Amino acid sequence: MSAKQMPPPKPAERVGASPRHVEAPEQGDEGPDFRTLLHAWLESHRASLVDSLRRLGRQPIGSFFTCLVMAIALSLPMGLSLLLSNVERLGGSWQRAAQISLFMKMDASEAQGQKLRDEIAGMPDVAEAEWISREQALAELQQQSGLGEALKELPQNPLPGVVLVTPKEVDKAALEALRQRLSEMPGIEQAQLDLVWVERLSAILKLGERFVFGLAVLLILALLLVIGNTIRLHIENRRTEIEVIKLVGGTDSYVRRPFLYMGALYGTGAGLLAWLVLASGLDWLNDAVVRLAGLYGSDFALAGVPLADGLSLLLGAVLLGYIGAWLAVARHLSELAPR
Repeated sequence: MSAKQMPPPKPAERVGASPRHVEAPEQGDEGPDFRTLLHAWLESHRASLVDSLRRLGRQPIGSFFTCLVMAIALSLPMGLSLLLSNVERLGGSWQRAAQISLFMKMDASEAQGQKLRDEIAGMPDVAEAEWISREQALAELQQQSGLGEALKELPQNPLPGVVLVTPKEVDKAALEALRQRLSEMPGIEQAQLDLVWVERLSAILKLGERFVFGLAVLLILALLLVIGNTIRLHIENRRTEIEVIKLVGGTDSYVRRPFLYMGALYGTGAGLLAWLVLASGLDWLNDAVVRLAGLYGSDFALAGVPLADGLSLLLGAVLLGYIGAWLAVARHLSELAPR
């Protein structure tokens, strides 16, 4: 009987061989999910922020003086703007300097004057209306002119009743239109407005606003140059490290990220210092202002830095630091290619 030739056993069927389990490839393998990518992105930003803080902490004096220079540049236009706002409050309001005087007819009664006052006070472009009767006007003239005894000898009161109108907006064209409209109302003999004073007032305010705006633009450009030069020095100090990162495949955004955080940190420090400088400066100046106002019988005092203005200053400083850092890195990024 001839033996049949058997085929050789498979590796998994040999004596002593353990069976091999071949894993089938997973279906629908599309890489890491969104949660993993988000965690990696947040971890990268956290590492960049910590690294920027550590590098700034290694040079505390240099970092402080950089923030101080930026803070002084930020506080100058903001301080001038706050001083203009305080000057506008001096002596009441600027609107009172542009009051329209409505002289009533001599035969107008007290009831007619009060009714006209109430009607004018309800107008949308009028802030306040005040009625001054003929008797009250004569009494004020006697008190202020120093001719009280002579005025008492007059056979009758020569002064008409007056309605003082305080507008909401100090604008030459709007005030002239309001004066013209009021002069056509019944019972009005004459409507008087000191437009020369209004023009002077408007010119002073516009000059101050334009000066503050021009100074702010110049100092913003100076701040961008300061932060750009500072970031450029940090780039030069890390040139070799950056070239190695780009050599192993680091992206431009990865290289740029630490410097953007560094610019934002410089801006944060500068904004806080500028807020502190403004608050301290106004408080120091307020003592002299209060003493001077007291000599004139006024309780005027400088207002501090409003919370909204302080937060706007801080946010603007952070944005300036970020933009300055971005411009500096964008300019030098092409030079950071590995050699």
